[in-house]
Amino acid sequence: MSAYVRSKAIAERAAWDFLAAEGGALELSVVNPAGIFGPVLGPDFSSSIELVKRLMNGAPGCPQLYFGVVDVRDVADLHLRAMTHPAAKGERFIAVSGEVMSMLDIARVLKARLGNAANKVPTRQLPNWFVRFVALFDPGMRQLLPLLGNIRNATSAKAERVLGWKPRSPEDSIVATAESLVKFGIVGSPVGRARSRR
Repeated sequence: MSAYVRSKAIAERAAWDFLAAEGGALELSVVNPAGIFGPVLGPDFSSSIELVKRLMNGAPGCPQLYFGVVDVRDVADLHLRAMTHPAAKGERFIAVSGEVMSMLDIARVLKARLGNAANKVPTRQLPNWFVRFVALFDPGMRQLLPLLGNIRNATSAKAERVLGWKPRSPEDSIVATAESLVKFGIVGSPVGRARSRR
């Protein structure tokens, strides 16, 4: 388990423990999102978005990585529902849309839906040995090693059933991510790439 994932699990456990210690004086609902994609607001964005950026900038290929996908706008919607719906009290909700997508699936969506803007997107699968070798020199790639070949399925059925939540398709979220990266010049121009490294 990565330090990031572990920190999230510890933080949630601490929140539930705090709630129990307060003796019912407070209410808690938890939203656990999968990989968060969707439109960015500028050059400061999450590691999920970094994956799309790497693809758009011509990564050497697609590591065998698999993600649950959810749109940031749908995560915000689910948080609002969890805060206001009476049935959300004391519940945990997974925020994910559809089936798990591989990095290769994401690349294929970009190629199919973005035309010339996706010219550099690779559509070849990288062998795990190659990814491990590159990780020796690339700290960003090193963070992905524990995820290689690891398929983690999840469902948002509870959020949909209890709160009436309806997320966008994962494909639409991926496309919205890429379109916003192009819009802000984060991919597609030398100036945008320089600015995104700040």
